[in-house]
Amino acid sequence: MRVVNRSLRWEIEAQMKLHKYNMHQLAELTGINQGNLSMALNGISRSMSINQLDALGKVFGKVPGWLYELYTEECISEEKVSRPRLISYLVRCAEVGRNDCIDAVLPKVLDNPKNVKVIFAAAEKLFNKGKQKESERFYELVVENVKDSFSEMLAISHYRLFTVTQGTDAEKNWKAVIRFDPFRNRLPDSYRLDALYQLARACYSLKKWIEVKEYAGELVELSTVVSGDEVVALKKHPVYYYGKGLLYLGAVLERQGLYEQSKKYVRSYTDLKWPKPLDESGQKEVEQFKIWGKANLYTLEVLTGNKGIIDEYADYLASLNQLNDIVAGLNAILTSANTYGFNVDHVLARFSGFIERFDIFNKHLILSERHLRYRYQKAIYEFRHGRIEKGLDETLYCLSLANDMKKYEDSFQCVTLFESYRDRASAQQLKKYRLAMGVRKEVHLE
Repeated sequence: MRVVNRSLRWEIEAQMKLHKYNMHQLAELTGINQGNLSMALNGISRSMSINQLDALGKVFGKVPGWLYELYTEECISEEKVSRPRLISYLVRCAEVGRNDCIDAVLPKVLDNPKNVKVIFAAAEKLFNKGKQKESERFYELVVENVKDSFSEMLAISHYRLFTVTQGTDAEKNWKAVIRFDPFRNRLPDSYRLDALYQLARACYSLKKWIEVKEYAGELVELSTVVSGDEVVALKKHPVYYYGKGLLYLGAVLERQGLYEQSKKYVRSYTDLKWPKPLDESGQKEVEQFKIWGKANLYTLEVLTGNKGIIDEYADYLASLNQLNDIVAGLNAILTSANTYGFNVDHVLARFSGFIERFDIFNKHLILSERHLRYRYQKAIYEFRHGRIEKGLDETLYCLSLANDMKKYEDSFQCVTLFESYRDRASAQQLKKYRLAMGVRKEVHLE
């Protein structure tokens, strides 16, 4: 017979007496079947579930996590581990912040290497419930304890950790890419497409063009292979990943100044061809790529110096009414204006309300990089039109963004730009500059 966890049940019985609840009343208040509740409290043939303990705690007015430190005996005994109860327990401990309970139980769990599957299952439950940060600790434990480098569980854990750690910190993002890269081709096909997309996306934000081309090329190739597999369950339709691969291949060429070569890729995803009839979800993706493709063809025309298309492009951006499209479009317009020396004040005035909202991008992987580029191009634009004070303000804004994102190459460009006009800076601007540089006193950089 299983040993009854008396400490846990004594605490519950004490609360029943304090609140003057009998078994029937407690069953009604908790919504637990009276017979099941009776067996759980008696511990004769049924262990108590963590959900039942939570329901009891709520009725007694206790905070989430009440008596969790006594619950481990429901999951682990000398004879065996109850995997379902242990997984649920670890998930709930993470959700309510009972890290002390996790710390106490993990050594017992990992005494047996086979129990790493329990840790992985708990991590997956948390991840799929949107508790990515809470799942990170468990995935790290899987990585530390799985010795088979070709384990599917290990590869998925690396993929999840890569996903969880993506943010606007460039250093952290690059380390995550390096760590995950060797495992990308060890993932099941249902994960690989999204993993390649996320890798291409991260490297694009880091200006790692060689890596973007590699991952995007793999994405295009794999998406056509997976499209014929009816078994594989994907986050998106395969045509989405195919289009994204083409989009990134074109985007790299654009950033390298190879505009005509880029147009070939843009046209290919503007009019996507797919070997099989598309369902509704696939057709929606194709329609979205048409919108992106049209915008990017405008972008490439503008970047080649076609001043006459600026207003038409601005009309198209306004019709889309999407902040992310507008910042991308304004980057192209400003870059062209700075390269070819024309005035786009009327365009900037038209989108001034949108520009004021660009700060919301500052925690987004790709859009924060677009915002950074916008501020840098805007600074150059203001300087070239003799508006030195505004140019310095934009440079300081850009420097602050670059520092926050740990994009040191961009920080250096901002410093170089500021130093070119330093003698025109106000006392307040110089103070902001010194703070951004981590300097307390006035220092002239030679």
